[in-house]
Amino acid sequence: MSSFNPLSRRKERIDALAASTAYPREHGGTSGSSAVAVDDAGSVDEAPGVSLIASAWRRLRRNPVFLVGAAITFLFILLAVVSPLIAPHEPDARLLLDQVRQQTNPIPAPQEGFPLGGDDRGRDLLSRLLIGSQQTLLVGVLATALGLIGGLVLGTLAGALGGGVDAAVMRAVDVLLSIPSLLLAMSIAALASRPSQWTVIVAIAVTQVPVFARLLRGSMLAERASDHVLAARALGVRQQAVVFRHMLPNSVGPVIVQTTLVLATAIIDAAALSFLGLGNPDDSRPEWGQMLGASTKFIYDHPHLAVYPALCIIFVALGFTLMGESLREALDPKTRR
Repeated sequence: MSSFNPLSRRKERIDALAASTAYPREHGGTSGSSAVAVDDAGSVDEAPGVSLIASAWRRLRRNPVFLVGAAITFLFILLAVVSPLIAPHEPDARLLLDQVRQQTNPIPAPQEGFPLGGDDRGRDLLSRLLIGSQQTLLVGVLATALGLIGGLVLGTLAGALGGGVDAAVMRAVDVLLSIPSLLLAMSIAALASRPSQWTVIVAIAVTQVPVFARLLRGSMLAERASDHVLAARALGVRQQAVVFRHMLPNSVGPVIVQTTLVLATAIIDAAALSFLGLGNPDDSRPEWGQMLGASTKFIYDHPHLAVYPALCIIFVALGFTLMGESLREALDPKTRR
């Protein structure tokens, strides 16, 4: 009758289970089972940790979109740097002026030494495109840098101080964001008594300030509630040190990524302002938007005067956009692949 005792049957099942999972004899066990020891169970191979930047770079170097964008951007920057050295002629030299015929042949055709021909003033088109890359890069970088500085100042004030300062800064930012960026840039550029290259730079920089300010302010608000910031405040760390040592360094990552995207927008907006005649009126130092605007009167008979600078603007903006989007996906935990 004892064999039908529930307690005895439960004890037998427990003993059988213990026997099937017992340690091997070499580990001090009681059977020849191949089970592993408790100390070895659940162990994993340890791998060295990597930083966020290193992890992002591993994904980026296998991303063909990023590689294409980086290649276009690198070639554009390299071309802008060496353009004065490789340009075959001076951009304002009227070497083909004797071939310009206002009625029959206003645009010199491509020929030896002038592979793309000339413009309506007898100037080499290829040389002007090469030098124009330098001016385009200069305007885009300076406008983005000024917009970034302004956005960092406003975003830091709003995110660090909060309260009335945050409300005042954000309402001003909302007003700027409510106006289309190109329309705002045109309005600012039109206020200048004399158009110049700096007029375009300042106008575009003002339109970029609210973008950087709102982005940085959002990142800093998230950092204000983080554990390390709360711990620093609990230890009595000064507000200035908390902002510049703990909050700001951990908040500028998205802003830096946004900079690559804003560069593409700045180049397009600069070309648009120059196309509308709000840029530098001196065409001795050409710029792609300026060249595009000057070619409109020849668009039907000589469309290549507009096609070449337009393609340059498109490819450069595409390169910055592809690189920026890939970088954002690699650094953003929500969109990592």
